[in-house]
Amino acid sequence: MMFTQRFVLPFTVFLTLFFIEATAQQVVTPRPSPDATVTQMVGVTKVSIDYGSPAVNKRVIWGELVPYNEVWRTGANELTTITFDDPVKINGTELPAGTFGIHSVPRKDEWDIIFSKDARVDGPSSFNAEKEILRVKAKPEEHHFMERMTFLFTDVTDNSAVVNLLWDKLKVSFTLETNTQDLTLTKARQQLSWSPLFQAAQYCLTNNVNLDEGLKWIEASCLINEVYWNTRVKAQIQNKLGMKKEAVATMEKAIDLGNKMQNPPFDFEVMKAMLSDWKK
Repeated sequence: MMFTQRFVLPFTVFLTLFFIEATAQQVVTPRPSPDATVTQMVGVTKVSIDYGSPAVNKRVIWGELVPYNEVWRTGANELTTITFDDPVKINGTELPAGTFGIHSVPRKDEWDIIFSKDARVDGPSSFNAEKEILRVKAKPEEHHFMERMTFLFTDVTDNSAVVNLLWDKLKVSFTLETNTQDLTLTKARQQLSWSPLFQAAQYCLTNNVNLDEGLKWIEASCLINEVYWNTRVKAQIQNKLGMKKEAVATMEKAIDLGNKMQNPPFDFEVMKAMLSDWKK
């Protein structure tokens, strides 16, 4: 009898833990309006739309399921959102980088497309008027039948794209624009920073090693962005390599750059004294 009790108790505990673990894991089932995501590169800007895709399902959509003149979440389930990696223009009006909710006010002849700030991809679909950041107009057009609501990018160029909402026999569109040339150059400048080359040359100077290559690195750093910090290093390396005349001219440029800074550099007086010694 004692043996039976000892055996049953651990087995019961095991079964209890098993069922707790099993029920803790949610079973994934199909949603009536499946989640959908569409992503498009417009030049160097990534644009993504996350939405729930409802079906017509033999219903009257416009004016009934989706009433006219009322704010609509522009999809199903959670909030429909659009995300931009960079600032864009929507129908000619600027919108910063970020994630925005998309609501709309459907009408027979004209829609309002509303963009809301502080939105989350999985956020609630209710409309908060205080978070509205942009509202643009859009004309509905006839389109071939689409059973499920779909967002589609068309007319994509390096600087623009048309964003289309398609459902039932209707298409509603707005234009998205980016300044690809400026964005490309800005991103290139961020990647081609003067700082890593400056740090490598500073190491050569501080440790008095590999000065010839250190000079090449600091010259490249100055070509990207000539500032006080890299210019003073260039002058000191030139001096160590016996390039006295060049070192004086470069340090004079460094002092001039330092004078233009809002606050004097921490070693400004040291560099001034060094220049004075070189000129003796």
